[in-house]
Amino acid sequence: MQKITIIKVGGAVVEDAASLDAFLSDFVELQGIKILVHGGGRSATAMAERMNIPTQMIDGRRVTDQNMLEIVTMVYGGLVNKNIVAQLQAKNLQALGITGADMNLIQAHKRPVKDVDYGFVGDVDHVNAKALKQILEQGITPIVAPLTHDGNGQILNTNADTIAASLAVGLAPFFDVDLYYGFEKNGVLTDVEDDHSVIPAMTEKTFKEFIAKEVIHSGMIPKLTNSFNAIQKGVKNVYIGHISNLNHPEKGTRLYQ
Repeated sequence: MQKITIIKVGGAVVEDAASLDAFLSDFVELQGIKILVHGGGRSATAMAERMNIPTQMIDGRRVTDQNMLEIVTMVYGGLVNKNIVAQLQAKNLQALGITGADMNLIQAHKRPVKDVDYGFVGDVDHVNAKALKQILEQGITPIVAPLTHDGNGQILNTNADTIAASLAVGLAPFFDVDLYYGFEKNGVLTDVEDDHSVIPAMTEKTFKEFIAKEVIHSGMIPKLTNSFNAIQKGVKNVYIGHISNLNHPEKGTRLYQ
């Protein structure tokens, strides 16, 4: 099968002009079929402040009421997404900016209220992989904003890490899929204060051992749990590393079965 690389890049990169330009140059150079999934949380928070709309975060997760949903729809699906697309066109890459609502790409349901009501936050139910495959077969590179829909006209704010993993799983029957989570660290670290303490490779077994030893904890646990879930569902490799090493994923942490 043909290889595809799905890259998720965080808001810290897309919101800084110099960092974004350097990343997009690396992204253009990346060989083969590819998809970019982006965040933009800081831009959404800044826009909300300009419009005097309060931002509420619980355990690092955004509460999305109706006002905030309008903000993230404008910022993620519009400002951030189209800025990336325009810059990629300037670098001669044929790019298409889309959300989960376009072409019925990603259907989700509103997260049920348990201890916390996160508002209009979506958990993914289905990926329309065949529609995505049609775009890719035309030589077009999808740039995916972290928004989904529920099939009944409701837009939902959805975690970009989750969207990237869901797209990877959806495309696994058609491609050899590599998933790359790019962020500001060099990979999964044994010591968060030491950027050189990268764990070069990890299986699910060693992941659980690292948790037991409390080497891995906090927010890295759900990211890695989702990653190994994607591997179990057919994704070939997951890499976690510094965004500047996009074309050298071996410098980060490789997750495999």
